Amino acid sequence: MERRKFTTQFKQQVVRECIETGNIALVSRKHDINTNVVRRWVKQAEQNGGKIPGTLKGVPTHVTPEEIKQLNAERSELSTEVEQLRKALADQALENSILRDLLKKRS
Repeated sequence: MERRKFTTQFKQQVVRECIETGNIALVSRKHDINTNVVRRWVKQAEQNGGKIPGTLKGVPTHVTPEEIKQLNAERSELSTEVEQLRKALADQALENSILRDLLKKRS
């Protein structure tokens, strides 16, 4: 049996119907979808403020452009911090190497 894929708009429509009717089983039978699948969509919608996350390359479609800009800025800051930490680690490794060499020469 081939796995079916549903669009985000269709999922939102089904969730709206479930909320309006208050009967998940009835809506799932109407659309010929497993009740557990519809129940999961409703739960996701409740957790995300009434929006179903999309499935485009793992990126939720409910993220606003402002949130994307903020996340990109945070990513940039974290990348800078990672570079600084890598340099500090390299400096420490070099210092340890020099100190080991000095200890060997003393012995």
